Amino acid sequence: MTDQAEYTPPKVWTWTKPSGGRFATINRPIAGPTHDKELPVGRHPLQLYSLATPNGQKVTIMLEELLARGHKGAEYDAWLIRINEGDQFSSGFVKINPNSKIPSLVDRSGPKPIRVFETAAILMHLAEKFGEFLPTEPAARAECLSWLFWQMGSTPYIGGGFGHFYAYAPVKIEYAIDRFAMETKRLLDVLDRRLGESEYVAGPEYTIADIAIWPWYGGLAKFNSYGAAEFLSVQDYKNVQRWTEQIWARPAVKRGRMVNRVNGDPATQLHERHDASDFDTKTQDKLAAAD
Repeated sequence: MTDQAEYTPPKVWTWTKPSGGRFATINRPIAGPTHDKELPVGRHPLQLYSLATPNGQKVTIMLEELLARGHKGAEYDAWLIRINEGDQFSSGFVKINPNSKIPSLVDRSGPKPIRVFETAAILMHLAEKFGEFLPTEPAARAECLSWLFWQMGSTPYIGGGFGHFYAYAPVKIEYAIDRFAMETKRLLDVLDRRLGESEYVAGPEYTIADIAIWPWYGGLAKFNSYGAAEFLSVQDYKNVQRWTEQIWARPAVKRGRMVNRVNGDPATQLHERHDASDFDTKTQDKLAAAD
């Protein structure tokens, strides 16, 4: 353990200074809007407000998979929410998501708009609406939902825990990095062991469990999230690697990962999506070449 000045927490914590680091300008201990701005509304039944973080990718992948299966009602507009600029704190966004986190969905297909926030809720809403990617047999459904909520409950240790302290924190804290690296590797091992006995996470069929888990763990395995692939020895998780490539081979996954993306190779970015034609041939050829 390296020598560091010991921090003694105050009796009552108060917000007296910025937290520092990459997200200091948007971190605050209160909820609610910071400014008035209505959200745009497009012409499709489903309106998505998002950014292509792993959580954002879950929903765009799901929508592209539904469209690939012929569900025309899954057509959607994907509006870009730049979280580093505070778009998630607009009055319009807070109205559809009091927690001010992306992604958020408004389903306008019925007589009254339905807001849906939190990715597990969005995936379940879409799966049940279109009858896809969520088994109906009780045991299979329970297995799928167990893995879906495993991701929801455990993955914050990877992003807000390991990823933050390893890549974004203004000071490298050995204890924090060691603590969350250990948990990240344990979670990778949980997934690797499961995929050693099952083709997909919840069983023999591709489900919303895979759609939820892949952007996070596939990101570590294939896209070197946080620049930590070597640090975490992600190449050692052979079953995760096999599953990652199997999911990445799906065209809908490639499309979904592009939507609302604002970093990386420009050929892999589609800032907003309002029509299937937004995925032009030139972009798709470049993306295929990037494999």
